[in-house]
Amino acid sequence: MNVVKRRGRLLVGLVIVTVAVGAGTGGAVVTRVIDDRRESANAPSGDPNVPLVCADSRPGKVDPGSYGMQNNGSFLHPGLTYVNEEEQHPFPGGGEDLFPATGGYDPNTYKSDNVTVEAHYPGKQFTPDPFHSWQNIVDFDGRRYMFQYDRSEARVYDITDVKNVRVVESLSRDDVAGVAGNDEAVAGKDWAAHDYWGASIIQWSPRYNGYVMVQSFEMRRQVPFWMGDTPDKSKYAAADGVAAARADTQLKGFKVYKLNGPRKKDWELLATVSTDETQQNPLAPDMTKPQQGSGSLDVPQWNGGRYMFLSTAPSDDWSNQEYPTYLYANGFQVWDMADPATPKLLDTWHRDGMVRGEDAAYRANPRCGNRTSWMGSRNPLYIPTPIEEGGKYGFAAMGGFGLSILDISDPSNLREVSHLDIPMSVSGTEADNVDVSQFESTGMVYLSGYPLSEDCYEPYKDIFQIDASNPATPHIVGRLPRPTPPAGATVTDYCQRGGSFGPKRSGYYTSPGDPKNGLLIYDFYNAGAQFFDVTDPRNPKIAGYFAPPTFGPETDDWARSNPTHGVYIEYDRNIAWLMTNDGIYALSSQSLLGTPNLGAPAEPYRTSSR
Repeated sequence: MNVVKRRGRLLVGLVIVTVAVGAGTGGAVVTRVIDDRRESANAPSGDPNVPLVCADSRPGKVDPGSYGMQNNGSFLHPGLTYVNEEEQHPFPGGGEDLFPATGGYDPNTYKSDNVTVEAHYPGKQFTPDPFHSWQNIVDFDGRRYMFQYDRSEARVYDITDVKNVRVVESLSRDDVAGVAGNDEAVAGKDWAAHDYWGASIIQWSPRYNGYVMVQSFEMRRQVPFWMGDTPDKSKYAAADGVAAARADTQLKGFKVYKLNGPRKKDWELLATVSTDETQQNPLAPDMTKPQQGSGSLDVPQWNGGRYMFLSTAPSDDWSNQEYPTYLYANGFQVWDMADPATPKLLDTWHRDGMVRGEDAAYRANPRCGNRTSWMGSRNPLYIPTPIEEGGKYGFAAMGGFGLSILDISDPSNLREVSHLDIPMSVSGTEADNVDVSQFESTGMVYLSGYPLSEDCYEPYKDIFQIDASNPATPHIVGRLPRPTPPAGATVTDYCQRGGSFGPKRSGYYTSPGDPKNGLLIYDFYNAGAQFFDVTDPRNPKIAGYFAPPTFGPETDDWARSNPTHGVYIEYDRNIAWLMTNDGIYALSSQSLLGTPNLGAPAEPYRTSSR
């Protein structure tokens, strides 16, 4: 079967997902359902940890006349949709009408005058994965390096000279391509069996007088559902696929390395740690048997000090998860990293309703039974100020479970201070990213999910402005403006460009240097990089933008749906790197970021201050 990698690593291959009621800017409305029956009924998987708390309430297809382009040139989003992520969703006046020669995808560039493209490095040489990747920066011997990777696919770039970036290492599993089942279980030239480059945090360790990297190791975010023999290829029906996922013997947890240089050969393993709460010794996990739970998701939250926070489900019964190809509802763990070679678990936290048996709390969530929503965290806590520097609060984005603010001042006893439900907006992910860079100065945080469908075939994903100045009573006070193309452009709404449209994330807290007060930079899929001026939280503005073509000469047809997927900002050099399905761009903005430094940084990056 042809396995296709999807954005956000939520799934791999062909899967049918659906959405529920949503509301947001861009005119999202509840649409009429014209086909309220699926082609097959759900069959139970036979696994007690596949949730069947609520009856199957997946909605049917949408009346195509109930959404689309409006007379004023705007786009009216559907609010209730039946989505196939592997397909385009053409609409009158959309990409297939405007760009028939390129398959419905916009080849044009849209840029504000105050954003400069300092360099573009196109093609597969610079593209480890066209849908998703993580980034880190390190400095060795006066040279600056950027890592970009997604599990087995990775690149190491020398970015010291912004206008002359070089690839110094390229890692892949191409040599085992075509292996049936999970190719990560097979050793290749670059990777041992079950090894890969997990989402990483890299910080300077005074104890080791060098960089220490913590890599997340998690179960893939999908069951091998193709093993089922029913039309419903999901965990709810593919019993064989669920069983195969449970039987995998990979590490579920994290690894700790000392970095002695920028290449993989320079990694020195310090610790291998399981997040499975059933392991007798998490620092010496039994790798001959399947481990329970999800492992550690996305980039760990650690500033190089004593305390590290992870997103994880520590056992199989953390499972009240609607998403059709994922098995876990993730909460959080906190680890003592006084010695990075011997981490110690301090506490584990989840919200009521996430664990099997907490049926009443789960049933109270309106998403229960929709077989669509991502329930639980995908990222660790977002922490404005580390505990070691007097910080007290962590912000927990938990998908369909909403936003919680935790008191982290006693890391051995995490405590919820407050909770905020958010307007439902599925499909796509909800409550995924929290930008906390402005919290200490304004009390404001910015919460968003991100889209999964092409051609805006889902509710628009708002970036909510949340006043958390009193952490006991957070409340939504606004939304960042929806990006629109410039006057005179071929399109009047970004939904017409093809691919996905909406926010992903505003970079990572691992960026070198200090974030700018009043400035947020989001990658916005087919709208590229969007620069938001939030100096006055009551009047946020889009102050600049750069939206590149939605594909390049080397972009495979199947990879055009996710034009840009990441932004990583060097605040110490005033450079924003944009990650796309056609390589990487280096952006600057004198008026927004400040004067760019296109050469070696004045000081090596040591520990992030965000």
